[in-house]
Amino acid sequence: MSGKGSDYTRRSFISTAATGLVSAGLVNFTPGKVFAQETETPEGTKEKKLIYRTIGRTGLKVPIVSMGVMNSNNPEIVQASYEEGIRHFDTAAYYQFGRNEQMVGSVINKLKVRDKVVIGTKNFIPQQRRGLTPEQSKTKLIEACEASLSRLGTDYVDIMYIHDVRDAETVADQGIIEGLKTLKQQGKVRSTGLATHAAMADVINAAVSGGFYDVVLTAINFTMADDAGLLEAIKNAAANGVGIVAMKALAGGARWPNPQSRRDYTSSTIATAALKWVLRNESISTSIPGYTNYEHMREDFSVAYNLEYTEQEKKLLSDNNIKLSMGYCRQCNKCLATCPDGVDVPTLMRVHMYAAQYANFKIARGTLDGIPARSSINVCRDCLECGAQCANTVDIARRIDELKAMYC
Repeated sequence: MSGKGSDYTRRSFISTAATGLVSAGLVNFTPGKVFAQETETPEGTKEKKLIYRTIGRTGLKVPIVSMGVMNSNNPEIVQASYEEGIRHFDTAAYYQFGRNEQMVGSVINKLKVRDKVVIGTKNFIPQQRRGLTPEQSKTKLIEACEASLSRLGTDYVDIMYIHDVRDAETVADQGIIEGLKTLKQQGKVRSTGLATHAAMADVINAAVSGGFYDVVLTAINFTMADDAGLLEAIKNAAANGVGIVAMKALAGGARWPNPQSRRDYTSSTIATAALKWVLRNESISTSIPGYTNYEHMREDFSVAYNLEYTEQEKKLLSDNNIKLSMGYCRQCNKCLATCPDGVDVPTLMRVHMYAAQYANFKIARGTLDGIPARSSINVCRDCLECGAQCANTVDIARRIDELKAMYC
């Protein structure tokens, strides 16, 4: 789609991106503060420096690029990531039915570097916490977290996230808070967190106002440059000591639906441009891009040395055709009210992302199975009402048709 015939022009994309930068408080930062520079050693040779940031009030200092381990089942990649310089590894009890945690733990223990790394894991998905009393939530959460510690082979976890939080009510759930407090008192959890894909600004703001959670893992990428509410929530969290860790930073990366993007830009440019856009926001402590091979590991981690854009990266981020072809669902939930059958469209879009973009069919199937029966793929009548509400002009009907072909 050309910019000429679109309401979303190249000029307006740059404008909204700039607005996002203003909201995030980046415009007035000096280059030396925001971006890593090559420095001269005493011998006169140039040495690249890693950019480190501290995750909010946790005191955990890590490089700005970390590893999202979800899609990897190769322990050698985890070991190579540590050797490359990565010090923060993100996993979850839900990933690979616990085997992902086992793999991370076995590599860290084999290398004998537990005290040199930050491990974040996620627990208590919506299906597990649905319909519980506060006392039941506390008990089940403690049991689930202790099971994660056993799989990881460690006495403590640096960040324990509540997995897939979609509303402020869950943030304030006293059963969950009491469970995490108990684990903290026992020394089994050092920092508490929330992981959110939907209603991110509401969840982040609730975490800040509640004062209990130390970290929020949130979806954020350059397709959200015009989401002033989310950018302001991130800035406010950082100002109040709540660490922000970024996920979905690549917005699908080289697996974007439009093949034109892969013809015009290399996969490396796509990945590094998207990561840099996120990490140039100093309110974000680190990002957890997922990768499964050495090439992507090195591409992603290269960003941890230098956040200056290359000319190709600038071109990609200002390319109107890229923005219009993304098809990235930002989980804003605006489409929900338009569906006559109450279909959980945002969650179906996440299922599509896991299946079509990540090729992780286990996570896709599990996410799909977690949708209440009334809100299934089969009841979607392709009326297209939801598409008109989409902030990113996602072809929702086609995505749901693809899911039907995969799973129905």
